[in-house]
Amino acid sequence: MASSRYDCARKIPGMKKLRFLLSLTNDDNDYQVEQTSAARHAARKLGVDLEIIYANNDGIVQGQQLLASIQSTTAARPDAIIFEPAGSTAHPQVARAAVAAGIGVVLLNHDSDYIGELRRLFQVPAFAITSDHEEIGRIQGKQLGTLLPAGGIVLYIQGPSESSAARQRYAGLLETKAKSLQLRVVKAQWTESSAYKTVSSWLRLPTSRQAQIEAVCAQDDSMARGARKAFEECSDLREQLQKMPFLGCDGLPKTGQEWVRRKLLAATIFIPPNADLAIEMMVKSITTATLPPECTFTVAKSVPATDLLAQQSSARAGSR
Repeated sequence: MASSRYDCARKIPGMKKLRFLLSLTNDDNDYQVEQTSAARHAARKLGVDLEIIYANNDGIVQGQQLLASIQSTTAARPDAIIFEPAGSTAHPQVARAAVAAGIGVVLLNHDSDYIGELRRLFQVPAFAITSDHEEIGRIQGKQLGTLLPAGGIVLYIQGPSESSAARQRYAGLLETKAKSLQLRVVKAQWTESSAYKTVSSWLRLPTSRQAQIEAVCAQDDSMARGARKAFEECSDLREQLQKMPFLGCDGLPKTGQEWVRRKLLAATIFIPPNADLAIEMMVKSITTATLPPECTFTVAKSVPATDLLAQQSSARAGSR
């Protein structure tokens, strides 16, 4: 991993060791796994005690876990909580309880209008770090247009209904998707296993075979892999599978980008992990008594780059 993006964030001599709590949506998704790894690396580097908990994709469970830590009378409370919402809510009550107790808050990968209010009312670091999910959707719409210039039917695997990231990625895709591309939308839970089950069930429907699917586009790489496994198990679709591009998002080096190199995916979108950046920014804020920006956006990019994807698509079309 690259050197710290906040090299000036160093533990002040005599200052107590900072304790942070990181809450992630699950531990069964390659992006969340990378979030865990990146966060642990940053915590070790900066001398932070880090506890990581997982919500099992359940927003209620996540809220209860966070409140239990904030309100604990037996264990030491964290100096900051960092969380990626597992449900439709960004846990405003949890965040308010945290800052009221003098605990910093970092919201990951989610929109919220309460961060600004917390910053005005409390002298505690509160900020958000996210990707531009609508832009991610726009990139994916452009990728589809490049891969299917003549149009066709696309099986689109969206994240759960309660996820703002899923809704925003879908909205962004609709902005750039060619009118000649028709979507068949199914939903899964950001995991390979959930997408496998969803797509397997969809393929058993008579109407699925009536649709000539030209591509499969998923809102993350794990779901794209699950969908591909479901298609691979259908013997009558094997010839179609050889020509069908699969697209995902997250694009991490050891998973999504590797799957592109192995041609299991035609394209992905690299979305940088941000749990490590959250730790670094919070440490800097606490140790220097400065407040970070209210919201920081990470930059996503197409893998392969759009121009290279166009060249590869033309080469495939010419070889048919």
